[in-house]
Amino acid sequence: MLWGLLWASKTKLDGLQQHLIYEECYPKFFHTRKESRKYSQEKFGYIKTRKDLREEPHGWKMPIPVKIKKIKWFNEQQKEK
Repeated sequence: MLWGLLWASKTKLDGLQQHLIYEECYPKFFHTRKESRKYSQEKFGYIKTRKDLREEPHGWKMPIPVKIKKIKWFNEQQKEK
């Protein structure tokens, strides 16, 4: 099982927006929940102390660890044919 980080922001204009954290054009995956939480704290920990980013117009929330179901990428499926 893999873990990822789910980014979320909620504003009156856009509503709830969520997506996985990407790094270098690919989703950032982790082998353990602990690794994902550590990365979240190191890279996005500043959000906890920035009330201006948590309120309108940004509505940012700290990324949360989520379980990722492993799927085949399009390129891998093409190689198998």
